[in-house]
Amino acid sequence: MSNIEKLLSQKAFNSEYTKGLVSLIFVGNWIVSRHQQFFKKFDITMQQFNILRILRGQHPKAANINMLKDRMLDRMSDVSRLVERLRKAELLERKSCEADRRAVDVKITPKGLQLLKVIDEEIRQLEDSLQALNPKEIAQLNKLLDKVLEQY
Repeated sequence: MSNIEKLLSQKAFNSEYTKGLVSLIFVGNWIVSRHQQFFKKFDITMQQFNILRILRGQHPKAANINMLKDRMLDRMSDVSRLVERLRKAELLERKSCEADRRAVDVKITPKGLQLLKVIDEEIRQLEDSLQALNPKEIAQLNKLLDKVLEQY
């Protein structure tokens, strides 16, 4: 009996594909839950962290809402709402774009950069979710996931 079958009190799956999908969903939910707990202590969400990381990568240049939407891990996020919350927390600034008044430029603030610096010092705690895999296995996992993502 495999771990997923034990965890779910599941008899044998109909196929290895079904077992693989269920395992991916289960592991994905477990990892998301760990991330949510981790970011709670910084008073931000995973999606807000994702936006701050994107903005840090753009720094010192500004980003716009569409670019943030395109680069988000969670494509269902309401980016405008997330940006507004981060602005209220003074982790980013938002202003009208000089070139296009309909667009909005978004930049990370020094306070946002400092928060990411603090998070970076502790984020390794999340990587231990995959410590059961050795470097060769994690490379293989990444290749397999890339192969699945070719369909995306």
